[in-house]
Amino acid sequence: MIVVLTAGGPADELPDLSLYEGASHIGVDAGVMTLLGLGIEPVEAIGDFDSVTDREYEKIRSAFPSLERSPAEKDESDTELALKKAMHYNPDTVIITGVTGGRLDHYMAALHIVFAYQRSYPDIDFIVLNKQNRIRFMEPGKYNFEAGGEFKYISFYPFAEEVSGFTLEGFRYPVEDERIPFGSTRFISNELMRDGTLEFTGGHLIVIESSD
Repeated sequence: MIVVLTAGGPADELPDLSLYEGASHIGVDAGVMTLLGLGIEPVEAIGDFDSVTDREYEKIRSAFPSLERSPAEKDESDTELALKKAMHYNPDTVIITGVTGGRLDHYMAALHIVFAYQRSYPDIDFIVLNKQNRIRFMEPGKYNFEAGGEFKYISFYPFAEEVSGFTLEGFRYPVEDERIPFGSTRFISNELMRDGTLEFTGGHLIVIESSD
């Protein structure tokens, strides 16, 4: 099962949500209005709704009569609350949208909570997605990449600590058993030449795939 979380970031940065037919959609704060505007009925509405007008909030309330509005002052972000709710649906994949534009502190918070959830639920694929980029977190292991997809460029960054045993095959710039110090930008904008593989033995990677 796919669960798609849509937060209140700029709507023009969202991917084509119509591609996820059959997915369960969760609206996060102003993202509820985005989904309703697209003709998508979310299964859940989460947030303190401080980013919507009174009129918009009444529309959300009419769609969700039993809505529980989160307090504005809380320890968990709306995105974190939505991820917690998404786990109730036993998903195979969770796609998080509407978090990469607008306020950078919200974007950073989303990256960190998605990283934490990926570590806590390793059997679920967590993907941060907009119309141009796909962001994933990876634990040590071996991963396959298929050539010819919509994302031309692939960048690899250590997240939180150094990465070791980093090996790429099938890429324009292959490497073998490299280390990536935290803060390094050496492994950005690589490209697949054919179906390829990534393997590493230590640390945590954030992988960003971009279409242009």
